[in-house]
Amino acid sequence: MDCPSEENLIRMALRDLPDVVLAFDLAQRRLTVQHPGPAEAALARLERLNLGARLAHTEPVAQPSAPPASTDATESRVLWTLLAINGAMFLLEIGVGIVAQSTGLLADAMDMFADAAVYGVALFAVGRSAARKVQAAHLAGWLQLTLALLALAEVGRRWVQGSEPVSALMMGVGVVALVANVACLWLAARHRGLGAHMKASYIFSANDVLANLGVIVAGLLVAWTGSRVPDLVIGGVIGLVVLDGARRILALR
Repeated sequence: MDCPSEENLIRMALRDLPDVVLAFDLAQRRLTVQHPGPAEAALARLERLNLGARLAHTEPVAQPSAPPASTDATESRVLWTLLAINGAMFLLEIGVGIVAQSTGLLADAMDMFADAAVYGVALFAVGRSAARKVQAAHLAGWLQLTLALLALAEVGRRWVQGSEPVSALMMGVGVVALVANVACLWLAARHRGLGAHMKASYIFSANDVLANLGVIVAGLLVAWTGSRVPDLVIGGVIGLVVLDGARRILALR
């Protein structure tokens, strides 16, 4: 459990368990599930997600405790802000990535889209039926899969046919993306107390900062060596990460 998409996958995988109550401990990578019925019923659903789920402990309880109250309006406002930032950066990076011939920027744009899709699905799912939640997640997953494959195909095409990535544009937009994700990180950090989803958003933004630093370093290496290889490598790595995220979303039933 290291990003909002994984938390959403878990919640939707367990959506049809009656009276289920979930408690996420991201620091320990531990999930507590309270529900009537055998523990295997929940474990089987979690194992299908391929997130390394295993049963650590089970015990009977009198009845599931009520989920903690949360400030829905505040959480919704934060999610809308995170969605807007990531959506805007997706459009910027994909445009400049094409002009700069940078697979690193194109792949990072896919990562921004993946983030925006996660927040969009989380907002859309509020008050919706379980079936509609899965449909929304699958739509985001298919879009994410398509874009990730296009980014990886572009890496392959430019590896064979050649490219001349513009290091200055790579570093400039990489810095803008870094600032945007640091803002997301600061925003998510302020609201980590609202619940597991905000804690997950904080971790997700921290991972995005590392990806942005990777693009900037690749731009520096392109300028220093005159080789396109650093751009292709970072583009491939980020593209594979986004592709794996799409696979997990589409595996949800």
